[in-house]
Amino acid sequence: MLDELVFGDVDRLCNDAPVPVLAVRSTEQRPGGAANVALDLVAMKARVHALGVVGSDHAALDLRARLSEQHVQSDGLIGDATRPTTVKRSLIGLAQHRHAQKMFRMDFESRAPIDGTIERAILERLAALLQSGVDVVCIEDYAKGVCTPALCQGVIRACRAARVPVLVDPAAIADYSRYRGASTITPNRTEAELAAGGGRSGRVEPAEFDDVARRLVRDLDLDSAVVTLDKHGALLLERDGEPALVPTVARKVYDVTGAGDMVLAALAAGVANGLGWVDAVRFANAAAGLEVEEFGVVPIPLERIHSDILRREGGSRGKLRTLAEAKVEVASARRAGQRIVLTNGCFDVLHSGHVGLLDHARSLGDYLIVATNTDEKVREFKGPSRPVNNLEDRVRVLSGLASVDCVVVFAEDTPAETIEALRPDVLVKGDEYREDQIPGAAMVRSWGGEVVRVPMKPGASTTSTLRKMGDPRAEITVPKGEQARFIDDPTAAKR
Repeated sequence: MLDELVFGDVDRLCNDAPVPVLAVRSTEQRPGGAANVALDLVAMKARVHALGVVGSDHAALDLRARLSEQHVQSDGLIGDATRPTTVKRSLIGLAQHRHAQKMFRMDFESRAPIDGTIERAILERLAALLQSGVDVVCIEDYAKGVCTPALCQGVIRACRAARVPVLVDPAAIADYSRYRGASTITPNRTEAELAAGGGRSGRVEPAEFDDVARRLVRDLDLDSAVVTLDKHGALLLERDGEPALVPTVARKVYDVTGAGDMVLAALAAGVANGLGWVDAVRFANAAAGLEVEEFGVVPIPLERIHSDILRREGGSRGKLRTLAEAKVEVASARRAGQRIVLTNGCFDVLHSGHVGLLDHARSLGDYLIVATNTDEKVREFKGPSRPVNNLEDRVRVLSGLASVDCVVVFAEDTPAETIEALRPDVLVKGDEYREDQIPGAAMVRSWGGEVVRVPMKPGASTTSTLRKMGDPRAEITVPKGEQARFIDDPTAAKR
C-alpha cells in the first residue's frame, strides 16, 4: 500500500456545510501495509525483499521509488492492470496549533482476489529467493485479495520444504485455514476471538485467551501462537508447552497505527537472529511499545529498541552499563541527533565541585557518560585507604544525578579504551589538568571532537571534604596532573 498524508491547519468551518476546512500545507508519501513491515525490518538491519501486488499506475511507481529509497528490493511486486495500487489518503489537521489529528481517510483499493497467473508469478519469485538464501518469511494479510488461500498455502509449503520459518499477521477473518502449517501467527485479541469462536466473547484477562491460543496451535498445526493483548502484553503458546504471558510496559499511547506491523517485523528479526520465542516476543513488545508513542507509522531503529530494553531491564543497576551496552545507547542517541559528552574520574566522596563539573558537562551536549575507576585502581592511585565509598556505592550515587545518563567502569590505568569505543563528541575534564595530560584528548580531537577543561570550584575537593571531617585520609595528596602509586604495606602512605 501507499500511504498519503495530507497535512494542514484547521481554523474554520466550511460556509456551506458543518465540516472543518483543511488548509493544506504539505503532502507526504510513505510505504504502508505490508511495505511498512519491510521498512520496520530495514530499521532493524534486515535485508528485505518485498513480494506482492500493485496496480499499473502512478501510485505503483511512487511506492516502488519510496521502497527503493529505503533499500527494500521491490522487484517482487507484480503489476496488475485490473486493479489500482492500494492508496490510503489521510487528512491530518492541526487545530489551534496543537498536536496533529487525523480528520478523515480516503481509500483507493480493490479487494477482488488475484487470479492464478498473479499467484504463480509471486510463488515463482519466492522460490528463487528461497534458493538464494532467506532466513524468515512474513505474510502480512490485509484482506485486500492478495493473500488468497492458494497463495498462502503455496508460500507455507515452499518455506516448509526449505526449512524457513513463516510468520503470519492474519487478516480479521473467521477462517484461518489458509495459514495452516505456518510457524506462528500473531492475531490481536479481537482477531483471535473471531477466528477461534466467531465473535466477541467479552474476554478481558490474558488467562482467558489460553484456550484460544491452544485452539489456534492445534487446528492450524503451528509451532507457536502469539496473541497480542495491548496493555496486557502478549500471550505466547508454544506447541506442547504451557501458555506464558510476556508483559509489556505502560506507555503513553499516541497512535496505535502500525503496532501490528511492528510486532510481526520484530518477531521476524528476533527469529532470524536466533532468539527463542520468549525473547523474540519480549523484543517485539518493546518495539511495538515504542511504535504506539509515535504519530503515524514510523519505523523504529534497532538501536532505539535495544536501548529501551537495556533501560527497562537494568532497573536494579541504575544507569550502570557495560561498555557493550553503553555503545548501544550511544548509537541510539547519536542516531537521534544527540551530542555525546564523556567525563571520567574516581568520584569517591561526591561534593559540590563534582556536581558542578557534571552539570557543566551535561550542558555541553545531550547525553552524558561518566567513566569511573574500579576500586582497585582508586586504591592504586590514591592509597590503600581509598576509596572511601566502594564502586557499588559510587555508581549508585552517580546514577541518582539528573545530569548523568550513563555510567561505565573501566579497569585500565586510563579511560582511553573507553573513549575510543564510545567516540564522544565532547571530552570534559577539570582545568587542573593541561590538555596534554588528559587521556584521550588527542584521540577526540582526531575525529573532530571537542576537549573542554572546566574551571574547578575553589576549596571543593575530596581532600578538603575529608579534612573537614577530621579523616586522616585527607593528608594523602597527589600533585595536580600526576598519579601516585601506592604499595600495599603499612608505611606506604608515609612514602
